[in-house]
Amino acid sequence: MLRIKKLDIFVLKSFLLLFAGTFFICLFIFMMQFLWRYVDELVGKGLEMDVLAQFFFLSALTLIPLSLPLAILLAALMTFGNFGERYELLSMKAAGIPLLRIMRPVVLFCVFLGVVSFYFQNIIGPKAQKDLWTLLVSIKQASPEVDIPEGVFYSDIEGYNIYVKHKDRETGMLKDILIYNFSDGFENAHIIWGEEGSLELTADKKHLYLHLYNGEQFENLRSQSVISRNVPYRRESFREKHTLIDFDTNFETVDGNFLNQRSDIKNMREISQAIDSLSTYVDSVGRAMHKDMMQTTYRQPVMNRVDSIKAEKAKLTMINTDSVFNSLPSAEKLKVLTDTERRISSLLSEWNMKTFMTRDADNNILRHKSDWHKKITLSLACIIFFFIGAPLGAIIRKGGLGMPVVISVLIFVLYYIIDSGATRVGRSGEMNVVLGTWMSTLVLAPLGAFLTYKSNKDSVVFNIDVYAAFFRKLLGLRLSRHLFKKEVIIHTPDYANDVLLLDTLIGECEDYARTHKLLGPPNYFRVFTNNEHDDVIAGISQQMEGLVEELSNTKDTILLNYLNNYPFLSVKAHKSLFDNRWLNALCGLVIPAGLLIWLNIWRYRVRLDKDLKVIVKTSRDVQNRIRDIYDNDKQQ
Repeated sequence: MLRIKKLDIFVLKSFLLLFAGTFFICLFIFMMQFLWRYVDELVGKGLEMDVLAQFFFLSALTLIPLSLPLAILLAALMTFGNFGERYELLSMKAAGIPLLRIMRPVVLFCVFLGVVSFYFQNIIGPKAQKDLWTLLVSIKQASPEVDIPEGVFYSDIEGYNIYVKHKDRETGMLKDILIYNFSDGFENAHIIWGEEGSLELTADKKHLYLHLYNGEQFENLRSQSVISRNVPYRRESFREKHTLIDFDTNFETVDGNFLNQRSDIKNMREISQAIDSLSTYVDSVGRAMHKDMMQTTYRQPVMNRVDSIKAEKAKLTMINTDSVFNSLPSAEKLKVLTDTERRISSLLSEWNMKTFMTRDADNNILRHKSDWHKKITLSLACIIFFFIGAPLGAIIRKGGLGMPVVISVLIFVLYYIIDSGATRVGRSGEMNVVLGTWMSTLVLAPLGAFLTYKSNKDSVVFNIDVYAAFFRKLLGLRLSRHLFKKEVIIHTPDYANDVLLLDTLIGECEDYARTHKLLGPPNYFRVFTNNEHDDVIAGISQQMEGLVEELSNTKDTILLNYLNNYPFLSVKAHKSLFDNRWLNALCGLVIPAGLLIWLNIWRYRVRLDKDLKVIVKTSRDVQNRIRDIYDNDKQQ
């Protein structure tokens, strides 16, 4: 029996608060990106607010399935990152609660969101997509809003060309207006000029009301005789003139039945039916083309040159066309080649056209199959993205809007590149369309499983210090000591005993440097056959670290500065690469790699020689400083 505990309520409440915010942010971003693609179709059309509201509402419905995965990824990263940053996740694990148990309520909620996403894509999405495309087509066909520019002939009003020299933005008056009216034909043009005027739209939005002042009108009169050379005209001067121009700006929605062939406006059942219909159509076209090909294409033109009666009497079952062609005269050969070339060109054009017909149908089938599977993969992405975001947040332990946003954007960009690229290749027929559509899921699902496993095992896979230590070891880089004066000292150093230990350390370092000749090149054979550790250097390092730990409790700042000069010794890097002798021998046999390893070990030997000299010098400086401390204590 499933019981809801306070922990489940706490985790789910923390996730829901962040999910609500990230969802609307992601939806807003995708809507702005969608609006940017079609902003040219919306500007300058004088659309009503209800049309714009319908556009934004439909676009929001179609973008909900795409916004859910990114919102879940970002919310999961932030939620579990906050848990890790505030040590709440550590407290839950310390109480014996595994990570998967902590994630359980959010997992169930994400499964519910996946079902909601599938419902949107299969039921609501196709209807909203059809209405949205219908609205976009209607907006494209809508008449533009009247906005006559200065110094340019405006011809968006059918049958009219309007020129305005200057516009007064404050009063809306037009200066020096020239109007060409071609509504009665080009030969019966009406030309109107006005010193100034204004233009407004009638209340029914079907006419433009034009007011002109102090102008003239020219009008060509119809000639009574067709052969008349002189065309009479009429000229009129006016102080004030008002006229109506037909201009219907009412927005009308077009019939959306022409979109029925699109695959993104169908649910899964309709897509399956469309695939069956298209496959039947392609099969019938293919059979008809095959029949036509067998009847018309595979004919032997040279056969027509052979006497059919002789062929029938001889009961020929197979004719060697090459021998028949070679037996023809030169003129006949040229004629046969010309006819054959013409026939091949005709067949090539014919089959290119037929191939275009079948290719279009095949691409339509691939698009339908891709959209059928896309409804499933986009729903599964809600669950997969949670199993990527939650473990990743638990590993990096960073909340807020900084690191989680960066990581979420990078993961979603990776998902989008894989999904769009593989889907495009699948729809082109170069890859199996099912594999192309599921490619992003096949890539990200193992990533989510890997991160969940590592996070559940408290892995350090994303611990930057681990990678930094690895590269420092690979490149031979070391950290420097940073010892500071302690506020509270429990054990005061035994300076007398430390001086004796320093003498021992100095003697061991000098003996080792004198007997091993570290500056010379090492023996290549011994490097790759010896897997033993250097116990002497390990003892020197251990003794040095013990002295540093002991003397770090001093109150003398100068002595602490001397202690910071002690290096960190590498106790094995100057001997061999691996602990396994056979693995070392294998590296030595590979000449290029073995030579590089040998040179690197030589470099570590030279560095060890310098480190031993630094230890000797620093130890003597420390001894001198201890003696100064003794002298100061005696004087006081």
